[in-house]
Amino acid sequence: MPNVLDIYNRCSRLPMGQMIFSRLVCFNAPYFGSIRPRFQELTVGRCRIRMKKRRAVTNHIGSVHAIAMCNLAELAAGTMVEVSLPKTMRWIPKGMTVAYEAIARTDLTAVCDIDPARLHTPGECPIRVIVKDTAGLTVFTADISMYLSAKK
Repeated sequence: MPNVLDIYNRCSRLPMGQMIFSRLVCFNAPYFGSIRPRFQELTVGRCRIRMKKRRAVTNHIGSVHAIAMCNLAELAAGTMVEVSLPKTMRWIPKGMTVAYEAIARTDLTAVCDIDPARLHTPGECPIRVIVKDTAGLTVFTADISMYLSAKK
């Protein structure tokens, strides 16, 4: 299977390449397509994804739905771990704790940063994802527990 980071880097050199990469990811994991993510940055240890506020991801009060933000956070953390993990290891999300910091009324950007060395030890590894609105206000945080193990 091709390396996800290599695919991202190849796509990023093309016009509309980040959109193409985002669609490829959603083709591979269709549920994430519901939020129509746009990858903006993907490197070892870092992922930044944008999600537009649109009617399909809003709740009854017109703000971005909590579960849409959970999807955004899980996608950012999972993709970052996928490109940062040693080839001899695998991962699976084990749990997520979230905090709603403010009402999400605009497009959102999720950022996930980690020291890649933290991903070299089997066991649980907490990953923090911060979601901000267009004004830079943190509206949501997620602490995602990733379980890391050796590939079989």
